[in-house]
Amino acid sequence: MTNATPTAQLSDAGVSIWLDDLSRGRLKTGTLQKLIDQKNVVGVTTNPSIFHAAITSGTDYDAIIAAQAAAGASIEETIFEITTTDVADACDLFAPIAAATKGVDGRVSIEVDPRLAWDTAGTVAEAKHLYKKVNRDNVHIKIPATLEGLPAITATLSEGISVNVTLIFSLERYRAVINAFQAGLKLARDNGHDLSTIHSVASFFVSRVDTEIDKRLDAIGTDEATALKGKAGVANARLAYQVYEELFSTERWAVLAEAGARPQRPLWASTGVKDPAYPDTLYVTELVAADIVNTMPEKTLDATFDHGVVTGDTITGTYEEAHSVLTALEALGVSYDDVVAQLESEGLDKFVASWKELLADVDGALTTARKAS
Repeated sequence: MTNATPTAQLSDAGVSIWLDDLSRGRLKTGTLQKLIDQKNVVGVTTNPSIFHAAITSGTDYDAIIAAQAAAGASIEETIFEITTTDVADACDLFAPIAAATKGVDGRVSIEVDPRLAWDTAGTVAEAKHLYKKVNRDNVHIKIPATLEGLPAITATLSEGISVNVTLIFSLERYRAVINAFQAGLKLARDNGHDLSTIHSVASFFVSRVDTEIDKRLDAIGTDEATALKGKAGVANARLAYQVYEELFSTERWAVLAEAGARPQRPLWASTGVKDPAYPDTLYVTELVAADIVNTMPEKTLDATFDHGVVTGDTITGTYEEAHSVLTALEALGVSYDDVVAQLESEGLDKFVASWKELLADVDGALTTARKAS
């Protein structure tokens, strides 16, 4: 253990490392395979912002955009073709890991159109469409944990489709997500699906909590407020793990597990540190426990590999301290409910904005390609 790299130590501690990025360039050049081989990466997550950055930088997508233009494809059809092709190819790359872990890892996530976040039926239809197009067992369909998304999560799982629930900020909503997951598995079982083949993660966002709460603490400006900076994100995530332990120890879950179901693992998302005053591995090394996923941007992955100090489980036994952090924030007038509601709204707005930018950029690229032909 002492001679192992920090990322290997994380894996040994029960943390699955997924990369929060994907592009055609990563697949073509072998850099993604290198991260698998050297830095213990066992999965990939994507989102609208990631695809926007990938498609609008460089020339990796020129050929496929030209082909789509020649075929008379629409903007939406072109984006659908590009993103599902990248995800399917990534699924193939991770297939050996998926096979070795019986589908627990080796997963690649693709998100429904973020404009559907408030449309239950539209989300379910899009999830099925994405799943059919990617056509790989190790794909995860990402569905936001909006109130409208909860029944969509249940309905998608009931079809035997694996789901990554995203944009979770609050403990209350996380409980609702687990409930939606277990309800979906019960329906899937009733529908005749093999529960052991259905997988799910719940993406609980971390750094954005600190960014917003720290801003409010700075506005308060007292010594007491300053002392709480940088503590809320980790505390909130640790309490989410407590919820996970609680709701996957119930009789309801035991019945599903007996039928072959696998738990919906907590996934730490938004793990890049935004404040340079904090350690750049803060949301990795302080959130270690068995059966979790940490999806990292490459900068965070590199920092962890280079100098992360992994000391084993850093969550178990911290719940009382974590509760005290949230209690102290409330006492200062920082409303937890207000913060998490704002973060969900902002998170959705950012993904919708990225999607609209992507639509505009691909529209321009299609126009250019048609003129060139």
